[in-house]
Amino acid sequence: MAQERELIRGLHNLRPRHRGCVATIGSFDGVHLGHQAIIAQLQQRALEWGLPSVAIIFEPQPHEFFSGEKAPARLMRFKEKVLALFDAGVDRVLCLQFNETLRGLSAEAFIQRILLDGLGIRHLVVGDDFRFGCDRNGDYSLLQEMGTQSGFTVEDTATIEIRGARVSSTRIREALQDGDFLLAEALLGRPYKITGRVAPGRSLGRQLGAPTANVRLHRYRSPLVGVYTVRTTATDGSELATVRTTATDGSELATGRREIDGVANVGFRPTVEGEGAQPLLEVNLFDFNGNLYGRELAVEFCHKLRNEEKFASLDILKARIAEDIDNARQWFRKNPRPLP
Repeated sequence: MAQERELIRGLHNLRPRHRGCVATIGSFDGVHLGHQAIIAQLQQRALEWGLPSVAIIFEPQPHEFFSGEKAPARLMRFKEKVLALFDAGVDRVLCLQFNETLRGLSAEAFIQRILLDGLGIRHLVVGDDFRFGCDRNGDYSLLQEMGTQSGFTVEDTATIEIRGARVSSTRIREALQDGDFLLAEALLGRPYKITGRVAPGRSLGRQLGAPTANVRLHRYRSPLVGVYTVRTTATDGSELATVRTTATDGSELATGRREIDGVANVGFRPTVEGEGAQPLLEVNLFDFNGNLYGRELAVEFCHKLRNEEKFASLDILKARIAEDIDNARQWFRKNPRPLP
């Protein structure tokens, strides 16, 4: 019987109907092929037990709690992660606020309060290197020991390797920083995208001859910084624009466009912003004049054109943007989207 997808925010929102499940725990940043293998393993056990599957995640991620702005850049924001977990097959996502209270729980208290009292787990899928609890004193052996005492079982997760190395969020970040989008796609199982809602900006792009859709990244750091060729779609799959052309008989034809090529800057806009600016994604959609405010876009990154730079004047910046657009158009002409 199919389970209804459900996001549960915090232990206080757990209800009696949530007790009895198979579960896994992790950050799941990127929901890459390694994560997807864990979820497939989890779903198989859920089917065998006849119980819903639950992915337990934390917000902020533990390394963000401890390191703040020095933490590794997120591959995806919270909403993207939850949707990706559901798409991978998870029935429920339990998001726990990582704070001083949770940090201070001993490993035994974590098992008792969250896994047993909260979820009533029957089976747990985690890596044999999984550490948890105050000062990371909990491990796989402790889970097995308490599982034997309390009536749940524990299973190790599968390891996925691609091109001779383990799939990991760290490896994907390195691929993105190197501009290796083919490797990132191989590790993720899909092209790397950033999604977000278009917000009003200062209209500076329009003044510079390249109007942009501005998307806040909602994270301390961005895994990408620079200028890129991108393909943009609406997350709901709807058309972004209508292209009007003239047929040979003189009649007008209207064709919907679901995907638009463009060029994007990700970063801190050092030419126009001062210190402390938040990272921003700015997308210039080629041959597009519509209004995107309030719409949610998915921006797929294809190729890195250059690093972000600080220019001596807006005139120099304007000239460089025009050059970026020309270079991006040339790249798309040489690298058209393969036919399905």
